[in-house]
Amino acid sequence: MNDTIRKFGYPSSQLHEYRSWVVLLRPAQPTLGSLVLACKEEATSLAAVSSAAYAEISTAIADLERALREAFDVRKINYLALMMVDPHVHFHVIPRYSEPREFDGALCEDAAWPKPPDLSRTLALSAAQMSALRSRLIAAWPK
Repeated sequence: MNDTIRKFGYPSSQLHEYRSWVVLLRPAQPTLGSLVLACKEEATSLAAVSSAAYAEISTAIADLERALREAFDVRKINYLALMMVDPHVHFHVIPRYSEPREFDGALCEDAAWPKPPDLSRTLALSAAQMSALRSRLIAAWPK
């Protein structure tokens, strides 16, 4: 695994692993269920990602979108490929909500809705709530 994947908490944050991609629970949650979809290759630009990885990304996206909809009735999902601080190819996957969601005793609001997501604002979730969030998404993952 490359350094960017490890920075986002791999392996303890992993939800699912594919041949060329890994889906991680994003340690900082701007909205409930925020993820990182990271390429396992050493590519630092989208042009450098292999054709095999491109062929597989549609499966990873379909699975993560299905899991988010199953777990939290997500309607919109934003994908951000910033790669400014963490250089390897990865996408921040930010579920969007027009109304708050309750999860494990926490009221989770999308403070930026309907504007672009604000990654500087995060939900105050405890370690136990993050663990429960990871478990819920794993349980919702397509088999």
